[in-house]
Amino acid sequence: MTSKQRSYLKGLAMNIEPIFQVGKSSITPEYTQAITEAFNKKELIKISVLKNCMDDPRSIAEVLADRTGSQVVQVIGKKIVLYKPDKKDPKIVLPL
Repeated sequence: MTSKQRSYLKGLAMNIEPIFQVGKSSITPEYTQAITEAFNKKELIKISVLKNCMDDPRSIAEVLADRTGSQVVQVIGKKIVLYKPDKKDPKIVLPL
């Protein structure tokens, strides 16, 4: 992903609310499965890391991206943005 594409996705992510929260149990297989299923409906997902989670948000983002086959767009503070294009019908068209 180029920096221009990443910047475009960051702009789109500013307007969406987090749909998942990572708590003190951190990343469980069920949590990863729920995010994978969410990628079936959305291509861009924002995740909030709660204060009681002891793991680093950057490492959580990398693990989730690896397990779901997505890409980390950004990690700012306790917010994570992941992107995974839809194989059949992509809704977000990235600039070249």
